[in-house]
Amino acid sequence: MRLPFLPTLLVGGAAATMIGLGIWQLQRAEWKEGLIARYQANAKLPAVAWPAMPPADDSLLYRRAEGFCLQPVAWRAVAGRNRKDEPGWSHIAACRTGGGEGPGMQVDIGWSQDSKAPAWRGGAVSGLIVPDRKHRIRLVADSAAPGLQPSRPPTPATMSNNHLLYAIQWFLFALTAALIYVLALRRRQRVAAEAPKP
Repeated sequence: MRLPFLPTLLVGGAAATMIGLGIWQLQRAEWKEGLIARYQANAKLPAVAWPAMPPADDSLLYRRAEGFCLQPVAWRAVAGRNRKDEPGWSHIAACRTGGGEGPGMQVDIGWSQDSKAPAWRGGAVSGLIVPDRKHRIRLVADSAAPGLQPSRPPTPATMSNNHLLYAIQWFLFALTAALIYVLALRRRQRVAAEAPKP
């Protein structure tokens, strides 16, 4: 059977691209596993002082840290959970840390079912450094401000690693494309064989 050049080239190129994407997702899965292992190791390291400037990388994520909030200058409430896994609001203070250095410190000082900012005026805090969408990192305090409950911090174990499933999907897409093309070629061959000869 002679294969049509252009359709074979297109289907072969598409299947090769899908296989390449599957291999890339396998590499991403391995990278994500290493990242989660590093974050889990960070949680066992000694506490550090809150950095004057957030690091350019993620080296401090899930490390324990200590800092001092001289004064909360702004508040935001984000969807969060307490340690009983109840939904509500986590209250994050943008803190002045003194000396005019850096952007200060973001502190999740506790959880409540009300989004209204608490009356906390600052002080010494210790807790876990976690990712923050607006400010790169924030500190989830171990002890909550009066009237609040401690927020439940995220853990490396809750990070999603779906890259293996994505890889399997891409490999299946490539296999499906190849099978459909083979079936189409066989049908074309059968139609050609059944056509009346002139």
